[in-house]
Amino acid sequence: MEPPTVAEVLRRHGGEYLRQFGETLSAEHKKVLRAITACRTGELGTVHYQCVSCGSTHVMGRSCGNRHCPSCQKDKAKAWLQKQTGRLLPCPYFLITFTVPAELRDFMRSHPREAYTALFEASSEALKALAADPRHIGTKRPGFFGVLHTWGRDLNYHPHVHYVVPGGGLSDDGERWLPCGAQFFLPVRPLSILYRAKFRAAMERAGLLNEIDPDVWKEPWIVHSKAVGDGRASLKYLAPYVFRVAISDSRIVSCEDGRVTFTYRKSGTSHWRKMTLEATEFIRRFLQHVLPRGFQKVRHYGFLSPNSQEPFESVQWLVSVYYDLTYLLLCFSIEVGLERPRIRCAECGQMMVLVAYLPPYQDSS
Repeated sequence: MEPPTVAEVLRRHGGEYLRQFGETLSAEHKKVLRAITACRTGELGTVHYQCVSCGSTHVMGRSCGNRHCPSCQKDKAKAWLQKQTGRLLPCPYFLITFTVPAELRDFMRSHPREAYTALFEASSEALKALAADPRHIGTKRPGFFGVLHTWGRDLNYHPHVHYVVPGGGLSDDGERWLPCGAQFFLPVRPLSILYRAKFRAAMERAGLLNEIDPDVWKEPWIVHSKAVGDGRASLKYLAPYVFRVAISDSRIVSCEDGRVTFTYRKSGTSHWRKMTLEATEFIRRFLQHVLPRGFQKVRHYGFLSPNSQEPFESVQWLVSVYYDLTYLLLCFSIEVGLERPRIRCAECGQMMVLVAYLPPYQDSS
């Protein structure tokens, strides 16, 4: 027997969870529960395919398409990774992570939209301000992107942002590449001080400062910075976080007797362990990572922003010229098409073509 999926766990125990906590559950959490439990069951309608080889027909329940559904999002990570890898610059890269003190987590969980917005705003502005300092890189035009990550390995709440940062930036006139060292981007201590101050200012503007324990501003806010070579490994690490929430189906071991067992890897080790939780506690941990409606968990800045006036190809050229890598630039410029996952016939293994979409059955009686 195959292990259950996250959707199956929610189908088995979501009703009990709603009976216990439905009155205090947010509308967004209820919507996610409804979507994932209905995913591919036929409740949302059906999709009809026909095999191009043997002619057999196959009927599948429509996917919910919810961005928190592990089953719907698993194929998107590969396409995202392929696209982002094609946009890497031929220079050193850094992975910079901004965390928050543990004492702030309950507040952030209660005010996710305001807190996550402040997390992105404060961390990105701190990066740009310190990069512009002539004692460091001296560029007012860096480029980077960040991914919001709210969970720890055991599904507990641990909000932080990972930034993938090329090692340098553009000169004011946009005609030169200003590099940092291969192993050092920016000093983390002043970066963390700036970040904390900017987060506090954002909370004050939002009118929420009085809801935060003042001692939080006296604590050190941890920022990690790590040289990651050409950036490929960091993209591979982040890709699963972009298109799923908290846990993938492959980590579910069992769902029996009202308890869910899943695997996790303890921080700092390569060993996988098992954890067993009551089903309602598993659902609670899963739902606490649901994002506010419409919230963008991946954000691009500077010359990597979609609104940048500097063509990305120009930045590639400047970096390649600085490092004398003209041949490498040509290799980077080759476009690689993204392959869509193909649906194959369960009987003969050949490709299938879409025949029709049918809406959910509605009883008119």
